[in-house]
Amino acid sequence: MVKTGRRNKKYSPEFKISVIIDMREHHLGYRETMRKYFPHLKENCFEFLKKWERIFLEEGAEGLMKERRGRAGKSSGTRKGRFPKFDKKAEEDLIAENQRLRMEIDYLKKLSALVLAEEQKNDKKH
Repeated sequence: MVKTGRRNKKYSPEFKISVIIDMREHHLGYRETMRKYFPHLKENCFEFLKKWERIFLEEGAEGLMKERRGRAGKSSGTRKGRFPKFDKKAEEDLIAENQRLRMEIDYLKKLSALVLAEEQKNDKKH
């Protein structure tokens, strides 16, 4: 099956908000909402409505104002599956703290081994 040159339509945030508010106020299902606002689309193709509703419930109307198309840019550091980048100073501080904590753990292990060895040595003398 060959796709035609159809592109996804971009709806304004105000339209999205009005659709979701109308749907919730009048207790419309997804199919009824599709018939009312999108008669040119298939009734059972309402995944974008579910997404709009989820965003509206989680983030409010402001959530529908955000542009969510495509990947996040490199500058934002919020690519999917990756943690945001720390600035150099914070990263260096974390590395230094990590090294200090590892040295402290090693020291405590050695101290514990020395104390245990001393106790065993004293037990053998008695």
